Amino acid sequence: MAEISAQQVRELRERTGAGMMECKRALQEAEGDMARAEEILRERGLKDVQKRAGRSAAQGLVDSYIHFNNTVGVLVEVNCETDFVAATPEFKGLTKDIALHVASAAPRWLTRDEIPSSVLDAERRVYEAQAREQGKPDNVIERMVEGKLEAFYRDTVLVDQKFVKDDSKSIQTIVDEVSAKVGEEVAVRRFVRYKLGEELD
Repeated sequence: MAEISAQQVRELRERTGAGMMECKRALQEAEGDMARAEEILRERGLKDVQKRAGRSAAQGLVDSYIHFNNTVGVLVEVNCETDFVAATPEFKGLTKDIALHVASAAPRWLTRDEIPSSVLDAERRVYEAQAREQGKPDNVIERMVEGKLEAFYRDTVLVDQKFVKDDSKSIQTIVDEVSAKVGEEVAVRRFVRYKLGEELD
């Protein structure tokens, strides 16, 4: 087994925010390879995120974003389990990023469950009609409709949207990454977005 120095452990801890013993174990498992140790910690953390799902997350922050020209404003609530985690730079950065994202991407719902069934039914009817106009057979139509609904979710549902600062990740992915890093359940609870003059017509 590779000899792991205190300096290596400190460096990994600074990079990941994981505990000292976790960092040491990851470095030992990775035989001193810093990049591999980071991967190991990330893999463990994301597995733990699934275990934490459903735990009570009643602490957190409400944050805001006002666009530079004062025509768009956002309030967002992001929850965690303790006020200690709510005060960490990772958690504060996440809430700011989500508020900025909401201002830019204008999601309509937080999760798929919030979409009214009447809206989904209407979308489904439109997609079916488009597919039939193209002369597609029934077995293909269903797959096309499901594919278009997935695209609809990615356009309109916050947790499914691609993060505006890194479109290789969804909002749910960046939330899970912070949850893995801080070791607590983290969840976006709600948001509201105002656009000047909207719904005044």
